[in-house]
Amino acid sequence: MTLSVSAHQLSRLPPFAALRAFEVAARLGSFRRASEELHVTPSAVSQQVKLLEDYLGVPLFLRLPRALELTREGESMLPAVREGFATFTTAMKSVMRNASSGLVMVNAPPTFARRWLVPRLPRFAQAYPQVELHLTSSLAMVDGRGDASAAEAAIAIRYGAGVYPGSRVDRIFRASYVPVCSPSLLKGPHALRSPADLRHHTLIHDETVPDERARPSWAQWLKLEGVTGIDAARGPHFSDGSLAIEAATDGQGVTLALRPLVEADVKAGRLAIPFDAPVPSGYAYYLVTPTIGGLAPGASAFRHWLLLEAAAVN
Repeated sequence: MTLSVSAHQLSRLPPFAALRAFEVAARLGSFRRASEELHVTPSAVSQQVKLLEDYLGVPLFLRLPRALELTREGESMLPAVREGFATFTTAMKSVMRNASSGLVMVNAPPTFARRWLVPRLPRFAQAYPQVELHLTSSLAMVDGRGDASAAEAAIAIRYGAGVYPGSRVDRIFRASYVPVCSPSLLKGPHALRSPADLRHHTLIHDETVPDERARPSWAQWLKLEGVTGIDAARGPHFSDGSLAIEAATDGQGVTLALRPLVEADVKAGRLAIPFDAPVPSGYAYYLVTPTIGGLAPGASAFRHWLLLEAAAVN
């Protein structure tokens, strides 16, 4: 006899209790002994096994006068059922271990993670030593740059319009773009003293945000400053803001960068703001967390800490 299961049956698994009753009865060789382990009556175990047999359309046990004996189909099925329970148990233990250890998964845009969040993490570790932080960075955390729903993180930091249905959304900060460059460009025969001096330097373009309406361009910035006669499209274009900032740090040209993400470099003398002429961003950084089930203590601590850190920026 062979197992015969329809496609409709495969689309829905049999009840967990029936599978569990089968595994325990097969392991102990008795409905009575299985009932003692499961804390139910022998009749209940027998009924659960019968439910599973009806579902499969084959007998799983031979009911002998004083014992149970697996049929060929029962012997074939038992290893897979045991493996399934073992996998399920391992997954449950992992979740419980992560919850108790304060494991927090965070996903953030690369430039934000590298230039704003990571330098502040020692303060978080000092305040919450029991929390184990796992930080990943992905351009999918920028609106329009990919499917962010696939990210496996309890906390997402998004750069975008702030519309994330089904989630709790806290604004971290809204920032303006300012021109930044290496301090070396403030000296020499073509030193940057006025916006018009940009005609002698390379314009570096940060295209992290694909929606041109949400990010300022060099053409917009030059127009606001009343500068004409400069080809605003020339120069290298980067799809990652970190690369644009690195190029500016190396003295390769001038880029427009979000001020909070470069303030540490400016204070350290690695970057300079040649003209304090900010232009607003159409986007902001947001902390996005689930609304269903709430946050584990570690994730809640990270959220509270991050918003306090951001309060100094706003």
